[in-house]
Amino acid sequence: MLHKTMIYRVIGYLLLVESVLLAICAGVSLFYGEDDLPAFLYSIGATTGVGFLLAFLGRKAERQLTRRDGYLIVSLTWLVFSLFGMLPFLLSGYVPNVTNAFFEAMSGVSSTGATILDNVEALPHGLLFWRSMTQWIGGLGIILFTIAVLPIFGVNGVQIFAAEASGPTHDKIHPRIGITARWIWALYTALTLIATLLLTAGGMGWFDSICHAFAATGTGGFSTKTASIAYYNSPYIEYVLSAFMFLSGINFTLILLFAMGKFKKSLLDAELKFYCGCVLIATLFIAVILYAQTSTDLETAFRTSLFQVISIQTSTGFATSDYMTWPAVAWGVMPVLMLIGACAGSTSGGMKCIRMVILMRITKNEFKRLLHPNAVLPVRINRQVVAPTLQSTVLAFCFLFVIIVFVSTLILLALGIPFMESVGVVVSSIGNTGPGLGTFGPSYSFNALPDLAKWISSLLMLLGRLELFTVLLLFTPDFWKRN
Repeated sequence: MLHKTMIYRVIGYLLLVESVLLAICAGVSLFYGEDDLPAFLYSIGATTGVGFLLAFLGRKAERQLTRRDGYLIVSLTWLVFSLFGMLPFLLSGYVPNVTNAFFEAMSGVSSTGATILDNVEALPHGLLFWRSMTQWIGGLGIILFTIAVLPIFGVNGVQIFAAEASGPTHDKIHPRIGITARWIWALYTALTLIATLLLTAGGMGWFDSICHAFAATGTGGFSTKTASIAYYNSPYIEYVLSAFMFLSGINFTLILLFAMGKFKKSLLDAELKFYCGCVLIATLFIAVILYAQTSTDLETAFRTSLFQVISIQTSTGFATSDYMTWPAVAWGVMPVLMLIGACAGSTSGGMKCIRMVILMRITKNEFKRLLHPNAVLPVRINRQVVAPTLQSTVLAFCFLFVIIVFVSTLILLALGIPFMESVGVVVSSIGNTGPGLGTFGPSYSFNALPDLAKWISSLLMLLGRLELFTVLLLFTPDFWKRN
């Protein structure tokens, strides 16, 4: 059975955390003396009030959580954070529509980076900072943050970690999951600080540097400029952001292992090699196409290709060029990268490279089995046998992913959205990428979507961020049975 009072308590504390984040943004608004301050104050009041109420209702809760509790808490957390996160947009009047405000908040919390804003610069600094902060918190996972905080309240975070990190791998580098979470958050924060300093050294202002560092390490892609990174027209900034987006697409436990001196284990990881191979091959392929078929010089072709490939594969969604203006064979690579994504255990979206590696090994074994029907052919990753149950989970995930993309695309087509745009919106949303295809590509916002399509896109963002099963499990009858 579900421990309702404990769920109230955890969600209540998370809302109090969100109210602190809102207070930071209110401070930014106060510093710049802009008109969004009242909206933040009202939002803080509402968030704090509900947070204290839920914490009060859960004051006598037993200090235990089951795996079922963890799945429900994770899904509720992203929904609740988005519902209260939309208040500053809505109350300030800059995003007066509930649908648009929720879409913007969910896009940030899920680190998708799709926006309904046609003129980003029109927003005051407080709201811009809030957009950036939501994707930074959502990037590595609100729940991963709570794993480090919950032990203070006597709650074991293992069940929440298992629900949030529902991919094929969520390795622990320390026996205590709370310590692992704190190490990862320390690394995450350090990368953000270094990115901020390097961007500032490249001529970007402090405010923009912090916001873009949040977006790069959180692989969210919200920019403070409508033209995104193309606004700065700086090769230095593009290379710096490329590096940090790439790092944020790597499994953070591998980066920690590397920092601890375990170079062989980290560098020889099968998923990391696949990820690096995808980036290298796609970058060189597109660079050659741009150099051969356009008037772009070699260095610009390489830099543009590198930036956009990393941006799309890590699901960041920054733009220095509208890839829809490239030759079709070049921009056609982008949806494939959206689907693949980067590494499990990173802040990126997509299906994740580790699943692609497992699928490739399974497929290879099937060819061998045709020639040798009685052979025992285990699937190995990093010299370890992948359990049949995990293979089944990967196959089920990929099947479910494809079905959701297919059905969602049909729904958008029924709403009158053209085929290319429908596919782009669906793949971008469930892959947490940001820009789509056609008129919803890098040069445009999602504002032209019908309201129903925006709600569907928001749901797809949530599904993609929580690896499908975590959310869809709540819609199965077995989940709500007492035993």
